[in-house]
Amino acid sequence: MENTRTLGRKTAEESFGLSHATRYMVETALMIAVVLIMGNTFLGTIPTPLLKISIVTVPVALATMLIGPAAGMICGLAFGINSFVGALTGASGMLSTLFTINPFGVFFTAIVARFLDAAVVSGIYKLIHRGKLTNASYYITGALMPLFNTVFFMTSLCLFFYNTDYVQGLVSNYNATNPFAFVIAMVGVQATVEACIGCILAGTVGMVLSKVLHRA
Repeated sequence: MENTRTLGRKTAEESFGLSHATRYMVETALMIAVVLIMGNTFLGTIPTPLLKISIVTVPVALATMLIGPAAGMICGLAFGINSFVGALTGASGMLSTLFTINPFGVFFTAIVARFLDAAVVSGIYKLIHRGKLTNASYYITGALMPLFNTVFFMTSLCLFFYNTDYVQGLVSNYNATNPFAFVIAMVGVQATVEACIGCILAGTVGMVLSKVLHRA
């Protein structure tokens, strides 16, 4: 009888484990699909008279909050791969041009930088999601994901391409005297706006869905 009960418990645990694994894969796949759809359509941007605001990092942040840090990193990697494919196909104007100069530099800027963004922010979320910062962690993650995306992307861009004729042309247009001034002039306002939108949008949606779906 005891063996039967034990077998029953193991079967139930195994069934739950399989169900959890299946749910994890399905949810992660859905978030990857959202990242790709937003990354390749108008849904990934908020057009304004002055700026083109990207919100592709929102589903990456939500994957971290609702599924787990690993899912966030996978979605960040999907975001980067999609960006790299855009560079290969000519869909990404600047990265496509830079690809002809340094393919590895574009690979790092498009893929590695996006993965590092997701990895670092996912780690921060996991660190602060307990205790008094539980609710705030959603908004902090929502803000940091686009902000760190800009930081890693522009750092990589300057590291590999700052001295190229293409980027130096941009530097001249912005009257920048050094890489830091160039980054601030080129994306400072946009990065701030994207961080604010990410904080409000991803933070609110993440917190609400975590309660509705009973996610810790």
